Amino acid sequence: MIELYTAATPNGHKVSIALEELGLPYRTHVLSFERKEQKTPEFLRINPNGRIPAIVDDGFAVFESGAILIYLAEKTGRLLPQDPKGRSTALQWLMFQMGGVGPMQGQANVFFRYFPEKLQGAIDRYQHETRRLYEVLDGRLGEVEYLAGDYGIADIATFPWVRLHDWAGVSVEGLGNLQRWLAAIEARPAVQRGLQVPPRETQDTAKAVDTARSMLTR
Repeated sequence: MIELYTAATPNGHKVSIALEELGLPYRTHVLSFERKEQKTPEFLRINPNGRIPAIVDDGFAVFESGAILIYLAEKTGRLLPQDPKGRSTALQWLMFQMGGVGPMQGQANVFFRYFPEKLQGAIDRYQHETRRLYEVLDGRLGEVEYLAGDYGIADIATFPWVRLHDWAGVSVEGLGNLQRWLAAIEARPAVQRGLQVPPRETQDTAKAVDTARSMLTR
């Protein structure tokens, strides 16, 4: 049984979606940011960086969402090509999300939604860069159905971020290939189940926004 430590964030949803797609049994542990449960000594032994998600598989801890996706794919032999070139292509697009889409859209979220001051220069900077990255994705998806050709961990990593483009104030208008890809992934039953982890009744979006805002001012 895999132990999943998570919260209702795009990075958390990457792992719950992957677990659902792979049909692996897991138990969910929801961490409260408000209570700073990600900073407890117990959790820091699993992830020294104090961030979600993390998993423990038969006593072996894995943190960082991209590393978890690779681990699960290699454990099962699914969602990641095994030939060198196919594997490299998938990992390139995974790193594109990890190093580009996630950080840039995350900063767009902060300055557009949470930051106590309206710093328009920062908002514009991160929204424009996120849109540029979306355009790169759209170009790629004009050539292939999914980011690495076949559906896999690069798509699972990127989808939970792009689906929340409105929250960051970034439009996907005019990006038909990206919109087609979003709809195709959203329709997958395993994805729909993964997006419900943690259960909706534990997800208080308004409280999460207030908590994030208060943390920025400390």
